[in-house]
Amino acid sequence: MVDSAHVLIVDDDRQIRTLLRGFLRPEGFRVTTVADGGSMMAAIERGGIDLVVLDVMLPGDDGLSLCRQLRRTSRVPVIMLTALASETERVAGLELGADDYLAKPFSARELLARIRAVLRRTAEAAVVAAGREDETVRPLRFAGWTVDLTRRQLRSPEGVLVELTGGEFDLLVTFLQHPGQVLPRDWLLDRARGRMAGPADRTIDVHVGRLRRKLGDDPKSPQLIKTVRGGGYVLTAAVEG
Repeated sequence: MVDSAHVLIVDDDRQIRTLLRGFLRPEGFRVTTVADGGSMMAAIERGGIDLVVLDVMLPGDDGLSLCRQLRRTSRVPVIMLTALASETERVAGLELGADDYLAKPFSARELLARIRAVLRRTAEAAVVAAGREDETVRPLRFAGWTVDLTRRQLRSPEGVLVELTGGEFDLLVTFLQHPGQVLPRDWLLDRARGRMAGPADRTIDVHVGRLRRKLGDDPKSPQLIKTVRGGGYVLTAAVEG
């Protein structure tokens, strides 16, 4: 199923669109290419897109704006292409809900590996969710918060629904599955975003920071998800369910 997925390439560079279409189709993917945001949104509305490869530098609305728009209505996975290896740009894309990023110039084979990793994670989550529809799954509770694994929802102690991105939800569930355990950054990043991280990759800190804020966990003195210097992060709350 991963290799027969429908990938939408959004890039204003005709050469890149042609190169990626020619590379991905022999790998079994269905590929649609467009050059701007309007065409991208039209393709999404028609349905059937399994993953979007989205360039940041586009005419009109840039990739970051388009990712923000897309996340209002769709959970389709997004891999961002960045012209510069800018940490600020990467962090912005992840905060807007992108699932992964890749800096230009890039290897087509590396992009292929990223696409397959993100699609595998998405497919595995769908299978688990489908299986849970046929059985009663008790929600997980911690520090007054409630996590509905079937609906992939988080509710505050006051019963308010708190919106999480797919990566944030996966990260939270990983913490809930290992309460009281110190979880290394690279391992968390692999579980949350479907790829192994290099030693300098600090994007997991962005995910943890956003998750802390949504949980009302003071970033200056966090009590729920604590930082272990040289080790990673640990969920301190007891988990029931």
